[in-house]
Amino acid sequence: MYTVKGKADKNSLLTEHMPLVKRLAHHMKAKLPPSVEVDDLIQAGMIGLLDAINRYEDDHGAQFETYAVLRIRGAMLDELRSSDWMPRSTRQNMRKVEGAMQSLQQRLGRPPSESEVAASLKISLDEYQDMLADSGGHQLLYYEDFHADEGSDNFLDRYAVDDADPLRSLMETDFRQAVIDAIDKLPPREKLLMGLYYEEELNLKEIGAVMGVSESRVSQLHTQAVARLRTTLREQLWTGPA
Repeated sequence: MYTVKGKADKNSLLTEHMPLVKRLAHHMKAKLPPSVEVDDLIQAGMIGLLDAINRYEDDHGAQFETYAVLRIRGAMLDELRSSDWMPRSTRQNMRKVEGAMQSLQQRLGRPPSESEVAASLKISLDEYQDMLADSGGHQLLYYEDFHADEGSDNFLDRYAVDDADPLRSLMETDFRQAVIDAIDKLPPREKLLMGLYYEEELNLKEIGAVMGVSESRVSQLHTQAVARLRTTLREQLWTGPA
């Protein structure tokens, strides 16, 4: 049972951190396809915030906001998983894009242009860009990436030594440096986009203003950049030791 003061403290934390939930929801929404409603993310995030408030203890060893962000994002991701926001066909399309990119990269010795990828897929440039738009929310890592192909060791076995938090473990190993190196190899415009989005934390509209393109074009370029990163990382890390 909460004391009157305890209830007041919890209400204060809830009111103070509601803007944080909205900010995290809008930032996550920018990575997702149009079918995902930001209000659904906010609702899930509020549940995560309430959970954080109820579970947090002052002797936790972490600032409340740091703890709350983990709970809020976790709740939003749970909502996305339960709603199956990215159809299997979308991932299959992006695997085709990655395959074309990998083949062209090896043949050309440089990142292929959009026109070259489209030609390799035997579709028009407009169709290719529509495919990128439909695949907004393409991720750097998927659960399937953690499963080994026959005859190779498991991705997590090689790069995640901390079973309690495999993602954190990944980012503390050579994987983090591999991501940095892969970003450095992106075409200049996509490298700029990734820096503005992940380092400067600008939203897609703000990035569009900086780059002089539409918000939808930024989304296409972001999806393409992630596909390039996955292609590079697959060659370097996911195929297992030689």
